[in-house]
Amino acid sequence: MAVRSADRDEVASAAGLTPAEADQALWLLADSALASRIGGVVPRWAAAPPRSSLGALLARQRAELARAEDLVERLFETHEAVSGPRSTGVVEVLSNADEVPARYRQLLTESSSEVLHLAKPPYVTSASAETVAVAPEVRMRSVYETDGLTDAVSLMTALRGTGQGGKMRLTSQIPVKLVIFDRAAALLPIRGDRPSSGSLVVHSPALVTALVALFESVWDRAEPVLLTKRHDLSDTGDALPASGRDLRTREILRMMAVGMKDDTIARILHLSRRTVQQHISDAGSVLGARTRFQIAVLAGKRGWLSDQDDSAPQRGIIGG
Repeated sequence: MAVRSADRDEVASAAGLTPAEADQALWLLADSALASRIGGVVPRWAAAPPRSSLGALLARQRAELARAEDLVERLFETHEAVSGPRSTGVVEVLSNADEVPARYRQLLTESSSEVLHLAKPPYVTSASAETVAVAPEVRMRSVYETDGLTDAVSLMTALRGTGQGGKMRLTSQIPVKLVIFDRAAALLPIRGDRPSSGSLVVHSPALVTALVALFESVWDRAEPVLLTKRHDLSDTGDALPASGRDLRTREILRMMAVGMKDDTIARILHLSRRTVQQHISDAGSVLGARTRFQIAVLAGKRGWLSDQDDSAPQRGIIGG
């Protein structure tokens, strides 16, 4: 509509609007100095010179943006003064007890390729045992300190992780609790002896790389354990075939060799404590060993503790 001026009805007809909509639009343009009202019996409207009118509009918007930026800076300064230097872009400090499990769940949910986990007591809360939606393509590897698996929460977490396709190993000692997400961020306690004192989220590539190397070192020394692989080997006594007893005994010996207690082994494999002790005793008789340490050493020399395929032919451990 290329005319010097127009009334409301002409604007409505040209723009495909109702008269009420055209009237509202014209007043908005006037408020922005983009149109001016010409008096008369039937008011008419004329467009303002675009360079001056749009220039004024842009100047007002620039001023509003500058005020918003200044407000953001003042809010940041107030936040820093109240909470301290929480984040430097390299390390986040989580000092509030509620922040740690919430941040853990967030990082775990956002992971897309790999999660590495070193777990040891003491445990602060049961938050780690909560079900968290993890993408099916995420590879999970965990190393648990054997003493920690006497805790029901950590045991259920380990069982859930291996049941979802994760790999797990056990070792007698872990240097620090640690979770690494996609090799891009790492979560660890500020003080190893007091997890409740808070945690750090490390983002520095150099530090994360060093922590990954620490995990891999612990992983290489730890013993593989498949917690969900023996559910078919329940406590059925002598009715179990000899091959089943061999498989079950080997798993019991492997768990015993990394320092797990009989009660924990029994809980994991769905056996009674007496059955676990009987398997260990029978293995000691076959090996000619008296102590648990001797049983573990001789069983290792015989290859009973190796991570071989259970479907492969093997010599009997008990009675063969």
